Amino acid sequence: MLATPANAHSFLVSSTPVNDSSIANAPAEIVLEFNEPLDTGFTELAVLGPDGSSHWEGGKPSITGPDLSAPLARLGPAGKYTVQYRVVSADGHPVSGSLAFTLTQPGPGSAVPAVPASAPPGTPVAAAQMAAPSATGGEVPVWVWIAAAVVLLIAGALVAARIGRGPDRPGS
Repeated sequence: MLATPANAHSFLVSSTPVNDSSIANAPAEIVLEFNEPLDTGFTELAVLGPDGSSHWEGGKPSITGPDLSAPLARLGPAGKYTVQYRVVSADGHPVSGSLAFTLTQPGPGSAVPAVPASAPPGTPVAAAQMAAPSATGGEVPVWVWIAAAVVLLIAGALVAARIGRGPDRPGS
């Protein structure tokens, strides 16, 4: 069953560069446009080079309404670059995904080191966490809540059974 826009979370509408495009010259920034405004509280963006691990972010991403943009470092080797993103939709749910573009002509740049997301503005954004984004956006996983509820129910049942039996009597 496909989600309709009325009950779906944010989704990517367009990007610059376009997903799966081939470009000769690297853009100065990555722009991702979503179908609704984004929450500015939690955003991650990583641009991985053709080797799959080098980082090419040029600074901290910014959000204006439904648009996420981030400067790019000057790209280096020709090849496929992957943009990984994670944003929070207006309804508070995390949305993550990726897109790719191919640089057909090598650029003059070199990869930048990954820096933690809590780094000062203007520094490259960490993407090590982007390698396997969780579906919960840093929240406690549902299974933890379910396990805690089961433990509480069992403990409650044991206490109720103990109280229902009355006090222990020797010899009975």
